[in-house]
Amino acid sequence: MASFLNSERPPVFCPGCTHKNVTEALDKALQQLGLAAQEVVIVSDIGCSGLFDTFFNTHALHGLHGRALTYATGIKMARPELKVIVTMGDGGLGIGGAHLLSTCRRNPDLTLLVLNNFNYGMTGGQCSPTTPPDAVVGSGFLNRLEIPLDVVKVTRAAGAGFVSRLAAHRPELADEIAKGIEFEGFSVIDIWGICPGRYSRRNKLTPKSLEARIEALEKASGPVAENVREEYGAHYRRLAAGQEPARPPRPVKAVFEPPQKRPWRVLVLGRAGQRVVTAGELLCLAAMTAGMHATQKNDYPITVLRGHSVCELVLSPEPVDYTGIDVPDVVIALAPEGVARRKAVFQRLKPDCLVLRDAEVSIASTPAEVLAVDFRKARIKAADHALAALAALAFRNLVLSPAMLKAAVEHRFQGAVRAAALAVVEAMSGGG
Repeated sequence: MASFLNSERPPVFCPGCTHKNVTEALDKALQQLGLAAQEVVIVSDIGCSGLFDTFFNTHALHGLHGRALTYATGIKMARPELKVIVTMGDGGLGIGGAHLLSTCRRNPDLTLLVLNNFNYGMTGGQCSPTTPPDAVVGSGFLNRLEIPLDVVKVTRAAGAGFVSRLAAHRPELADEIAKGIEFEGFSVIDIWGICPGRYSRRNKLTPKSLEARIEALEKASGPVAENVREEYGAHYRRLAAGQEPARPPRPVKAVFEPPQKRPWRVLVLGRAGQRVVTAGELLCLAAMTAGMHATQKNDYPITVLRGHSVCELVLSPEPVDYTGIDVPDVVIALAPEGVARRKAVFQRLKPDCLVLRDAEVSIASTPAEVLAVDFRKARIKAADHALAALAALAFRNLVLSPAMLKAAVEHRFQGAVRAAALAVVEAMSGGG
């Protein structure tokens, strides 16, 4: 079978670099397997191993340093019939260490060739995660501070189904790569090599000494019995096939006329527990029942049960091009936390803006019209203040109508929750 190597971009490495051996072995393995060029994808990242995607006449993707396994997983999930091969140096292996562990755990049908030459050869010979502690490298004594990573032990422990380790000059390298490609699951081949441009200029390293070091380590050649299991993509598709299809979102029918057919920018300032975000969603749904476009932006801290909760809403008869709010038309002030979060906005408000505030919440001086609503007098629970504020607007036919709000509640909720929400709306029919 013809070679897969790119005659217009022949492999070029430093004289004596064993990456050339891996290139030739991979080409031989692909020929042994009888694959067509369009059936193979080579995924690489940064470094000398990142040149592989240009050296082969196959599909290819060249990505960010350490991220090759993530791209490869996506390709394999989308196109399971392809043979996806990843080339990565020991530097990329370290930078993408979390991705390596995740791939071992998932077991997708990928073949990872680790071109392990114990240093960052492209960037100056600094220590990598696999540099021996007694090596002399371009980053001073740093490698003496760390235990070198054993690719075989780590990937076996993390769940890789096929793990091998051998030197790049071994004649059986092509056969081992072919076995890894044929294996249905994640295959990792730790290929030890020599970097003459950086590493071996300071450290005596020969094929014979490489062999001796490998012989002293745990043997690794082929499937890992305790990790052999169903391939990730096949397993995913089998389980997904048994799931009920996701229901499409319920359409919102435009059946009302809005009280004012104009754009509205609404800012809701509350705190955790007041269901501000849910009220924002209800206002968007209500606008949609009148054929309007709606956008919602939420702001709350990671402590979701404490702190501010702010919602920015843009409602418009026309498509919304910009979702930000510089000067709102309506401000709903429900809690000190939200007011403090947007305290600067009050001075920017215009006289025709309305501030609807909880009677117990203080706000800064503002040129806008201010309307105080006593939620406590109306016996509205704190968790319902945001919904009650929307109802207060609706019964004034400002921004939305009562019919629009009730339709939004009926669309969003069911059963007892719907009944409770509608009761809150009705409680505000007197205006608060």
